[in-house]
Amino acid sequence: YSHTKCKTHCTNSAAAMGSNELQEKDVAGALGHDLSNGSSSNLEAARRLAKRLYHLDRFKRSDVAKHLGKNNEFSKLVAEEYLKFFDFTGMTLDYSLRSFFKAFSLIGETQERERVLIHFSSRYYQCNPNTISSQDGVHCLTCAMMLLNTDLHGHNIGKKMTCQEFIANLQGMNDGKDFPKGLLKALYNSIKNEKLEWAVDEEEKKKSHSDGTDEKDNGSQTKAVSRIGNSNNPFLDIPHDPNAAVYKTGFLARKIHADMDGKKTPRGKRGWKTFYAVLKGTVLYLQKDEYKPEKALSEEDLKNAVSVHHALASKATDYEKKPNVLKLKTADWRVLLFQAQTQEEMQTWINKINCVAAVFSAPPFPAAIGSQKKFSRPLLPATTTKLSQDEQLKSHEAKLKQISTELAEHRSYPPDKKLKGKEVDDYKLKDHYLEFEKNRYEIYVGLLKEGVKELLSGGENDAPGLKKSHSSPSLNQESPVSAKVKRNVSERKDYRPETPSIKQKVT
Repeated sequence: YSHTKCKTHCTNSAAAMGSNELQEKDVAGALGHDLSNGSSSNLEAARRLAKRLYHLDRFKRSDVAKHLGKNNEFSKLVAEEYLKFFDFTGMTLDYSLRSFFKAFSLIGETQERERVLIHFSSRYYQCNPNTISSQDGVHCLTCAMMLLNTDLHGHNIGKKMTCQEFIANLQGMNDGKDFPKGLLKALYNSIKNEKLEWAVDEEEKKKSHSDGTDEKDNGSQTKAVSRIGNSNNPFLDIPHDPNAAVYKTGFLARKIHADMDGKKTPRGKRGWKTFYAVLKGTVLYLQKDEYKPEKALSEEDLKNAVSVHHALASKATDYEKKPNVLKLKTADWRVLLFQAQTQEEMQTWINKINCVAAVFSAPPFPAAIGSQKKFSRPLLPATTTKLSQDEQLKSHEAKLKQISTELAEHRSYPPDKKLKGKEVDDYKLKDHYLEFEKNRYEIYVGLLKEGVKELLSGGENDAPGLKKSHSSPSLNQESPVSAKVKRNVSERKDYRPETPSIKQKVT
């Protein structure tokens, strides 16, 4: 936020509390003034606010998370005091998380929800210091459960994760060691048997029933896109805005080459299928019928949709069976091939997709587990960035510089030839990731440097230009409603992309 917006936001929040003192503390905290943990007045104010949040004294359940998840010292104090109302001693991690979610609604910005879960992890570790070896380990398992919850209970998510896959994904994530298999099996079965849910306000429940969330509209029309998904996971929801700009439409043939984490798609599922493609907002919808702005998307349309946040489109130079084929690598490292009708059309799709990704992809989170030895990519949020265009360019440039430096350092210390295969593979995975990210950010920076107006306007055939459709009069950068779109929404903290040592030829 800007200084003015931040002050206004905090003033409004404090007014709802009905306390001038809390108003002053909250505003000061958000603006980064003198709110140190050592201040007794600040601590007392935080305790009062935390108590009122816990007892919902003139607060709604949906108000709690935003007061716990702000990135300032006062909010951290409030969160610490709020969590003291929960005693997780002797409780399992999954049961503790469920009891925590009964108190409030985990909604808000992705970064805010991430901070709330960090506070939860800290409190659980305080109550159970001998159950899991570190607070990082607790947070890793908490995030893993959230991801698993969406995998097992989300809409249109495809093949469900098995217990063995869940355990394999967490190898080496416990301070470089493995979590006990018995613990992971128990967590997996708990989430499989009962999905994670958090409390909602009574008016939200009434609103949900009144708008027919769980029913078909008029008995025939499938439910509206804005109601798809139930926010099981704060990390994997992608923005779906019915009023988003439409940047490009047209027929494309699609072939799935690699599933999530770069795993080769089974041969029987690689066939070419033709769709009417609509790049709307940060989602590439693949529909059976031609696009009509007034027509609601079906469940099948959503199942085939692909989020292009943090994605990279390029010409498929290694595929020679068909002409005019582009390759799209998504945030979770799925690889899809698309055939356009002409070479010019193919290049326009590449430019449009990369422009949307460059302009709207939110900055990635740092890796959640700092002490881990096993290589792991950072979490890539699917929400739309809140940065201005200049700030977005600076963010991409900073990330490019960081990745380039890290790649150079990585290659300056190649693994010893005597090392075991796993260590060598891990080195190659990291090298492959860094090289791809360097190329991605180079393209993003290049596109943004061409100018914001040029990126967001222009004709259909103007190379990097984007245009608004008549059905989308404005580009909405506020937080839209969330909808689940298959599994291409973000990526797990632990992933296994294709082995880069042998470049597989696309078949």
